Order: sequence, then C-alpha cells, then structure tokens
Amino acid sequence: MGIKKYNPYTPSRRQMTCSDFAEITKSEPEKSLVTSLKKNSGRNNQGKITVRHRGGGNRRKYRIIDFKRQKDGIPATVIGIEYDPNRSANIALICYADGEKAYILAPEGLTDGMKVMNGPEAEIRVGNCLPLTEIPVGTMIHNIELYPGKGGQLVRSAGGGAQLMAKEGKYATLRLPSGEMRMVPIIARASIGVVGNGDHNLINIGKAGRKRHMGIRPTVRGSVMNPNDHPHGGGEGRTSIGRPGPCTPWGKPALGLKTRKKNNRSNKLIVRRRDGSTIK
Repeated sequence: MGIKKYNPYTPSRRQMTCSDFAEITKSEPEKSLVTSLKKNSGRNNQGKITVRHRGGGNRRKYRIIDFKRQKDGIPATVIGIEYDPNRSANIALICYADGEKAYILAPEGLTDGMKVMNGPEAEIRVGNCLPLTEIPVGTMIHNIELYPGKGGQLVRSAGGGAQLMAKEGKYATLRLPSGEMRMVPIIARASIGVVGNGDHNLINIGKAGRKRHMGIRPTVRGSVMNPNDHPHGGGEGRTSIGRPGPCTPWGKPALGLKTRKKNNRSNKLIVRRRDGSTIK
C-alpha cells in the first residue's frame, strides 16, 4: 500500500493524503455478509451522550467479520481484498471448498487466489489460523483470542502484529505492538502474519470536512472557554489552566491519571507493562 498525494488546487488539498488502495481488488461488498448499522451518535440506551464529539458522517454498512475462524480442515480461496469503512485494516473475502463465504482480516502479503485454512493441521502460512500450541516461537501473529472460542480480540488494527515469545504450561507469552508482554491461554487461536494496510497511520486528514465524513464532530479546547463552561476557561488572553494538572469539563483529572484497578484479575497475566514497569 502507498500514500497518494494531490496537487494543491485548494488550500485543504495541499497537505491532504490518502491511501492509493493498491491492495484493493474488489469494490462491492458481499451482500450476504453485510448488515445495516444504526447510528447512535455516542448515546447510550437512555439517549444520553456517553462519548462526546460523535455524530453525522457518511452511511456505512457493517461487514460481518469471522474473528473465530472455527471452520477447521476445509481450505478456502481468497476471492478479493476489500476496503472496510468500519476499521483501519482491509478485509479479505474467502470462499471455502464447500461454498461458504466469509470475511477475515487481510494480513500483509495475502492476495487473490491464495489458499487459507483454519485448525491445528494448517500450515504456518500467512492468513492461516491455528492454536498457539501449533505456532512456532518467534512467529508474528494477529487476531489473537483472549478466551478460547470467543474469537480474536487482540491485534486487529492496521499494521498490527504480535510476536509469540514463549510457551510454558497452560500459557503462551506474547509481545504486543504496544511493547506489553502478556500471557494468554496456549489453546487460544491466532492468525499468522501482520495485519495489512500498514501505512494507515501516515494518512493526513487535511481538512475538517473529512473528519465530519467519518462521523467525528469538532473538539473545542477548554482554555478558550469561559470559566462556567470548563475548569481551564477564563483569564485575560492566553493564560495557564490555573490548576496542578489538566482536567475534564467536570473537574476530574485528565492526562496521566491511572484508572486501572489495583486488584485487576488480569494483572497476573501481564509480565511487563508497555512502559517497561512490572505490575506488583
């Protein structure tokens, strides 16, 4: 995948970049694997805003992705690589030998016509899904299960890849993209390879309207508000926030406050945090 630049025929085009979609080989989604997506604009079941700065945006259809990969022993052929508006990674449409179709995350190097397979007997090849017991130490993997049978939950975004570092007893140790070292059940499944579309983080949005197309509304800094609207507001001209540290609009500490529970059950599975520290 490459990054496409534009001639600056408007000011917003000058810095704007996008993907060249060189990997995409199929433009229309598979109708049987698409469902409608209801907009909630960051609101919960009571209609209250729980996530700010959401709303509007282009209409999208949700592509049903097979994160479980439990159809074992049946080879599948890659029909096409598609763009998915609901995630940073591209997706691949595969067709099993018995005719069933499914979407999977498209790893780097997966192209049309390639064969993929699930299950313990599958080869160590890009796109295949196996239990961690069958994957050699040092292999790069993605779409990793935290709970066997639940489906992949870790390492699913564009360019992501975890490395299998060790296998001991009931657990395998992984190095996640953040640098965190974590243990997961050794019978959990993972897919081989690194998630494709790795240049996604190099894209420059370029203009405010493009963010609105994504369904993201503007964010206003607290320091430019009035004191009755935000704790950072008020003062003559540009002033400091006047507090020991930055706050949310409701006066709660922001930026750096640790919110993880001290006695979280998964602490025992984290070998090393992403900042290099260990959990005591």
